[in-house]
Amino acid sequence: MPIDPGQLRLLALIDRLGSLSAAAHALALTPAAVTQQVAKAERDHRTTLVVRGPRGATLTAAGAVLARHGRVIEEEAELAATALAALLGHLAKRLRIGAFQAAARHLLPPALTALRHRHPDADLSIVDISSTQGVDEVAAGRLDVAVIAAWDAAPMPPSHVEVHELLRDPLVVVLPDDHPLAAEPGKALRLDLLRDEAWVTIESGHDARTQFDRVAADAGFVPQVRFQTQSYDVAQALVGTGIGVALVSRLALTGVAGTTHRELEAPGLHRELYAVAPADTTATPLVAAFLDLLHDVAGDIATRW
Repeated sequence: MPIDPGQLRLLALIDRLGSLSAAAHALALTPAAVTQQVAKAERDHRTTLVVRGPRGATLTAAGAVLARHGRVIEEEAELAATALAALLGHLAKRLRIGAFQAAARHLLPPALTALRHRHPDADLSIVDISSTQGVDEVAAGRLDVAVIAAWDAAPMPPSHVEVHELLRDPLVVVLPDDHPLAAEPGKALRLDLLRDEAWVTIESGHDARTQFDRVAADAGFVPQVRFQTQSYDVAQALVGTGIGVALVSRLALTGVAGTTHRELEAPGLHRELYAVAPADTTATPLVAAFLDLLHDVAGDIATRW
């Protein structure tokens, strides 16, 4: 029959400590429970393993053979405990963050500054990701927090991942600063007034483009797309040349020379910003602290808007 590793470890403890009561104390068991385990081991192996005496307990030759292997188990258990403590200590200080570019520019810096003040020994790493990568990176354990954007529908994470709402980021119309509709910057603009414009848009197939095409259709026109890009920065630079207009996230506004922007009337286009994190953050307490800071920063941005 297979040998029970627990029996081997018990015999190693009895050999090292010299008594059943001392072994019981080391295992947080009662002496009676240890006596029962020794009796079971002797039944299982059909031989005497421990000799009790007035000065404690000693092992028989058979018990000593098994105890030698038990010492290996005891050593590995100690190594495992040390390794686990080191890992948990490292995880307690670790925070691996991923964010798309606009969030990395505007949301992360104040949150990271506050975190560094509160936890100066934090082990931080930050990587650029696309919003479509965020949930998968956290689900696979490669990131502790991901800041992502989504249009129309919130992401649907697996059960061990949670999505936290941060900020509604409205889209605004970026216009050349000499455009006729740039004259009233504080007044919201109807999208249908731009039906005859040349557009610089996000590339087809992206959720932002799908949302724009749908809302334009609701406003009664099909956009005349002159340029497509993956970047709001590029879109604004092109608008600055005077060749068209663009819809840009408020968070991504750069104030490129030669441009201005107008808010949109309802139904306004927007994207939602989320923080993605594991559901269980027991081993990584900095995640919860950082989520709180992200909520604070997002609230400050929304108030300024």
